Amino acid sequence: MTLLADPAASDDLGVRLAALVQPGDVITLAGPLGAGKTSIARGLLSALGLAGEAPSPSFAIVQPYAPPEVRLPVLHVDLYRIEHRDEMEELGLDDAASDSLLIVEWPERAPGYWPHALALTLEIMPDGARALTARVPAAWKARWHLI
Repeated sequence: MTLLADPAASDDLGVRLAALVQPGDVITLAGPLGAGKTSIARGLLSALGLAGEAPSPSFAIVQPYAPPEVRLPVLHVDLYRIEHRDEMEELGLDDAASDSLLIVEWPERAPGYWPHALALTLEIMPDGARALTARVPAAWKARWHLI
């Protein structure tokens, strides 16, 4: 477990992740509303070259980014409004996953959908800090220690 003291620490984690990501990676961000999932995603997108603040994809569900806007194709996905795992097929994420980075908020709405993802879970602590736990898949083992 890692403690993220404030929103700036969440943003910084995203920046550090951006230095390590590659096409085909999936990063899932789980936790309650206000835990910092979007802060991490925004830090990552900013470090990949996105000018301005990334909008939350809550209503669009999938927000795509492509070079030259960012250094590699990214799909920022927010599954909060997904009610059934069956709805995942309609999003077309499987086709894009091989050549894009997927950043997925609310992955618990599609349990088991990304078994090889870098799975980050945030918990809000009583003092307002965020506790981060990570399930690190084999593809990330050599990179994760750099975080």
